[in-house]
This record gives sequence, structure tokens and C-alpha cells, in this order.
Amino acid sequence: MRPPRRSIQAVSLWVRRQPPKVKAFLAVVTGMAALVLLRVIVHDHDNLFVAAEAVHSMGICVLIYKLMKEKTCAGLSLKSQDLTALFLAVRLYCSFVMEYDIHTLLDLSTLATTLWVIYMIRFKLKSSYMEDKDNFAIYYVVLPCAVLALLIHPSTSHHFINRVFWAFCVYLEAVSVLPQLRVMQNTKIVEPFTAHYVFALGVARFLSCAHWVLQVLDSRGHLLTALGYGLWPSMVLISEIVQTFILADFCYYYIKSVFGGQLVLRLPSGVV
Repeated sequence: MRPPRRSIQAVSLWVRRQPPKVKAFLAVVTGMAALVLLRVIVHDHDNLFVAAEAVHSMGICVLIYKLMKEKTCAGLSLKSQDLTALFLAVRLYCSFVMEYDIHTLLDLSTLATTLWVIYMIRFKLKSSYMEDKDNFAIYYVVLPCAVLALLIHPSTSHHFINRVFWAFCVYLEAVSVLPQLRVMQNTKIVEPFTAHYVFALGVARFLSCAHWVLQVLDSRGHLLTALGYGLWPSMVLISEIVQTFILADFCYYYIKSVFGGQLVLRLPSGVV
């Protein structure tokens, strides 16, 4: 019997040879299969959202370990961390004024560690920060998210400003990883700890997306009505799906690299 690693490499080679449309179809089928599996093994689908936030926190812990052990922030995007801190701060505010629960505590811990990472990059390890590679203009995502939040937001009974903030953090979270992907696109080589962090973000985004999709299926669509009327319920699902697909390609090459025994992830052109 062939070793599992050789079989995985053969499957990976076959996938790489397929045209883009076939790859997209395979990605959709794989995602649907994973959703079915989660629906079977996870009884309370609310736990998926908690798991998503926990995995995100673990990813931040990986960054902290990298910064403390290697004393370098090379390969990390300060702009992505700024965007992450921004949407977490807004979401934390919304949690306090709208629904104080376990998510509030998780967001608080994740925000605290993210602010620590930002402090290390800006001050302690500034000499190793690759500012020339971190060249994504964040106003390209912040301004559209703000405008979109003003136009499409929840129709709940909460104050208008709170509803706009809620929508803003949902939209911003969906695209907050883009500066980090730009850094990796510019360098083409991703060292292990950064790769682990981005993969954790991908897993967190998938779990969050699975939470919403399965909740809609479990409620037979009634959840969409509970979220309000108009375009907002659809935008929540679209935002979750966008987050997942933004990181899907990277996660594929990460898994391929891990099973191939490579410590450093080398990305081909056009991946991110």
C-alpha cells in the first residue's frame, strides 16, 4: 500500500492540472462535504461560532510566540493587524450595548493580544517590519465598508448608530486579511509561524461561515427573518462566504506544504 503522503501528493498534482472551473467546482464540493460532516458531528451549531473565535485567538497566540521567540516581525502586515483591532473594537462595543455574552469575553481577549502585536511591530521590532511590502491602501476597504454599512445594516430596534457599527464590523472583518495576503504576494515566501497564523484565520473563517449556513438550514430560513428584512440577512451570509473564499487558496497550499514536509511555504504566482 502506498504511503499516505505519496497519495496526497498524487491528488495534489492531479488538482493542479485541472482547469480553473474544475478547481472551483472541487472547492465547492469539498466545502459542502465539510459542512455535512460538521452538521453530523456538532450537535449545537452555536459552538461553531465560539470555536471560530477561539481558533482566531490561537492564531494570534502563534504570532505572539513568533515575536517573542524570533524577535522579528518580518512577513507580518501591520495594516492587517490595525484592521483586525478596528473591527474587534467596534464589535466589542456592539457586544456591550447589544448582547453581552461569551463572545464579548473572547473578543476582548483577542483585541488585547492584537493590540500587543501592533505595539511590538510599531515599536519593539520596528527595524524588521517590511513596510515596503505592506503596501495595501487600507482606505480601499475601510471607506467602502463604512459606506456599505450606512446603506445596508440590521433592521433591529437598536439605535441607528449601533446598527451601522454592527454592519461595519461584519464587512470589515470579511476583508481585514487582504493586507496580509498582499505582503505574502509580494514576498512569495511565507515563514512557518506566519503561515500557521493565516491558516488559523482560514479555519476560523470557515467555522464562522459554517455556523451561519447551518443555522439557516436548521431554522429552515427563519434565521434570515430574525436578522431583519431587506438586504442585510443576505449580506451577512455573503460576508462570511467572502471571508472563506479569500483564504481558501492559501489554505490549500498550506495543507499541501505541510503534507509535503516543507517548513517554508512557497506560493506560486497569482495565489493571493
